[in-house]
Amino acid sequence: MTRRRERLNELLRAEISELIRRQVKDPRIGGLITVTEVEVSADLRHAKVFVSVLGTEEEKQETFRGFQAAAGFFRHELGERLSLRYIPEMAFQRDDSIEHGTHILKLIRDLDLPPGQDAPPRGP
Repeated sequence: MTRRRERLNELLRAEISELIRRQVKDPRIGGLITVTEVEVSADLRHAKVFVSVLGTEEEKQETFRGFQAAAGFFRHELGERLSLRYIPEMAFQRDDSIEHGTHILKLIRDLDLPPGQDAPPRGP
């Protein structure tokens, strides 16, 4: 991947995160949402936006319906904020890596240790 695409990926991730926090009014898009990654295609016309949503399965599905409905809003706002020749078409995709990592950490902490062996330190 070129350095330009890497910089554009990071810029789009930061701008989309900011838009979600400050300007999105859709009630379906709420709760604990994290834009984990953006991958722009080689021609810079398409972008996959990976989003982690914590909540029930129904809340996640509703959030992604909201994202699909708001894709035009995001593209318009990015066009206003960024000086790019083309603002990529965005496809929002689910990223369960944060939730998966949390589950793995919980399993590790819940292991039964043999008597006399110290438990691993628990983080914050």
